[in-house]
Amino acid sequence: MFDFRWVLTMALREFRKNFSRLLLFVASMIVGIAALVGIHSFGENLKKDIENQSKELVGADLVLNNNKPLGKQPTDSLALAQSNEINFASMVAFPATGESRLTQVRLLEGDFPFYGTLETVPVEAERTFRQGGRKALVEKLLMAQFNATVGDSIKVGELTFVIEGELQKVPGQTGITATVAPAVYIPMEYGEATGLIQYGSRLRYQRYYLFEEGYDVEALTQTYEEVWEEDRVDADTVEDRRRQTGRSFQNLSNFLSLVAFIALLLGSVGVASAVNVFVKEKLASVAVLRCLGVSSATAMWIYLVQIMLMGLFGSVMGALIGSGLQVLLPTVFADFLPVDVSMSISWTSIGFGLVTGMLVSVLFALLPLLKIRRVSPMATLRPEASETGFGKDPLRWLVILGIFAFVFGFSFLLLKDWKAALGFTGFVVVAFLALFAVALGMMWAIRRFLPISLRYTVRQSLANLYRPNNQTVSLIATIGLGTAMISTLFFVQNQLLDEARFADKEDQPNMLLFDIQNHQVEEVAGRLVARDLPILQRVPIVTMGLESINGLTKKGNDTLPDEDRRSRSLYNREFRVTYRDTLINSERLTKGQLRPFENPGDTVFVSLDESYAMRTGIKLGDRLVFNVQGRPLMTYVGSFREVKFNQVSTNFLVLFPEKVLENAPKFHVLITKTKNDRQSADVQSEIVREFPNISVVNLGAIVETLEEILGKISFVIQFMAFFSILTGILVLISSLIISKYQRMRESILLRTLGASSGTVSAINTLEYFFLGSLASLSGILLSFLATFLLSNYVFQLPFRAAFTEAFVLYAVITFLVVLLGWLNGSKIIQKPPMEILRGNG
Repeated sequence: MFDFRWVLTMALREFRKNFSRLLLFVASMIVGIAALVGIHSFGENLKKDIENQSKELVGADLVLNNNKPLGKQPTDSLALAQSNEINFASMVAFPATGESRLTQVRLLEGDFPFYGTLETVPVEAERTFRQGGRKALVEKLLMAQFNATVGDSIKVGELTFVIEGELQKVPGQTGITATVAPAVYIPMEYGEATGLIQYGSRLRYQRYYLFEEGYDVEALTQTYEEVWEEDRVDADTVEDRRRQTGRSFQNLSNFLSLVAFIALLLGSVGVASAVNVFVKEKLASVAVLRCLGVSSATAMWIYLVQIMLMGLFGSVMGALIGSGLQVLLPTVFADFLPVDVSMSISWTSIGFGLVTGMLVSVLFALLPLLKIRRVSPMATLRPEASETGFGKDPLRWLVILGIFAFVFGFSFLLLKDWKAALGFTGFVVVAFLALFAVALGMMWAIRRFLPISLRYTVRQSLANLYRPNNQTVSLIATIGLGTAMISTLFFVQNQLLDEARFADKEDQPNMLLFDIQNHQVEEVAGRLVARDLPILQRVPIVTMGLESINGLTKKGNDTLPDEDRRSRSLYNREFRVTYRDTLINSERLTKGQLRPFENPGDTVFVSLDESYAMRTGIKLGDRLVFNVQGRPLMTYVGSFREVKFNQVSTNFLVLFPEKVLENAPKFHVLITKTKNDRQSADVQSEIVREFPNISVVNLGAIVETLEEILGKISFVIQFMAFFSILTGILVLISSLIISKYQRMRESILLRTLGASSGTVSAINTLEYFFLGSLASLSGILLSFLATFLLSNYVFQLPFRAAFTEAFVLYAVITFLVVLLGWLNGSKIIQKPPMEILRGNG
């Protein structure tokens, strides 16, 4: 008869006796639970704060925007207040130093933002900036880059403004946005005088509205939806921004939760490994209990209750630490957050962590615990009778299926997409199977092919990798997966940065000049030639929209069934196209052919980027009617090109033949290559001074910005990967400690047989060296495979193995394993065998 009180008493007795031995394995689970609860709590608080601060995200109740003047809108008379803005990319210069940079210029009129504020230093600058005069608010990043201070001057186009304040924060803007496009605010009344508002400038017109409290803005946007759709006016409400921002950061939170879950799985593998060794040591005790009449199920429950107590302890501790961890997370993610995140205890997240921790610990512990069911009383006389093959126990296979089902269910709970959940589960399974296969394969190879001619210390250390109570499989699985995550991050980051460093390549341009008007192009080109700079490309650009596809307009498209309807963005987007009859280095013809336009009245055949055509469903021969500055132009799709948009060049989705658009309004782009940074700065300074409307892009500066952004992103990923590495290290330490007792007996035997302390130390050191090497190399090889797949199928970049970084990672992890192993065994080695046998060691 099952006596739960007796089982609990026995479990607590065993718990007290073995607590210290299993504590570090519980610690590895604590790290995973802490990461999971911390991220989940952070996500819950972020979601709540996005809801509460959604109006500050927009700064208004409604925002209309278009790439042409908005004119009078039906909503103008309904609002309490409105504010207008024109924004565009343009060069600004600091007269004190003569340096310049491409920024986002914002011409502001009115009291925007209506919710929140433009945070400035000094605080009153947000108010005094609006009181008249040529004053500017300049992003703090821009101020720091050029060592500018409040009161200095900044030149925007033809005018010079006094810097009234340093802009700290704009509603809805993140640190990454400020890094890519730092903003400069000036009063709209000076817009025309800057000389920057002219044809070819990529202008964005925005109008912000404030309505009465409780006004149904959503219903208002639905009323005028068709009118705005026809005029290509985009309407953005507080609810729209709330949904968009909430969805984006929910996806981020879910992704980070999956990363934390991997750390928890690593800890769980460590728990399973510890319990496996623990169970092997307890089989004799279980056999004695069986002789005393205790059933196998009751015996198993003793140790299962003990594991559940450990799991509960680990889950509670992890949940407490995770609740504190969320205080740190807003600092880690500061550059990515558009709102201020509050700190509060999320009981939902704590409950989520407790349930997850208990389930994972029990599921993984059951695998080795189920061995106890097969222990018979005869095992007291014949220990081998307690051994049961894995394949002969269907219940253990059922537990494995349960683990897979749990991983799938957990990922589906976060991702809400069964395909994505299946993909994540597949990744976890493949990664673990690959590492297990490496570990088992190496153990088999060493057992089978270990040469007898090797030095004794080397042979003994290698043999320890497959002897009873070894931790080879669990360590390679945990350390290997942690290593794979970190090294994949480094390798992919290096791939992206190597590809971005086009400015240092001899055959690549490093400077682009755009927004050049027709009357300026010859003079600008002459300035470059005078400086002995090559004109690598000279490209005319014409702006147009798409009116119809095979006679189907946007209105007609909206009446089609969902499965036949094309994306509205195809009709709404603004196309910037060029014309030529030849391909450039970044293009390759894949279908059809380029057909020149010979005589007036001939059919016009255009060439489209193949991937864009596939996404939008456009086929060869389709009839496209473009609107070129109010005039319809009928064309046919004559060819598809593969365009390498990651290569520095003037790449276009749509390519026209020559002799069609020559008379259309256009602007130009010139591409050149300077010899060094000094020459780049001189050219940029001269062009901006003489031609304020022209924007100059120094690709070297772009690379620096990209490196800064990737650095911030990689820091976030490294922060999360840290939990996996920390888990792996804890599993490593605890594995070494739990195997210490087995190694203690072997060391005593070797010392008794006459082996010196140096010999025993060499054996242990080499064993840990081989173990660390196997674990780190397995992870690095897995990361090479992951990097290869990401490079080829996600980023479409040539794969380059980062051997230097791989070697450094290998050396660090291997050294860590050897050091911990040496510290673990040094106490045993330094004492006489009899002292340890007497129990004084």
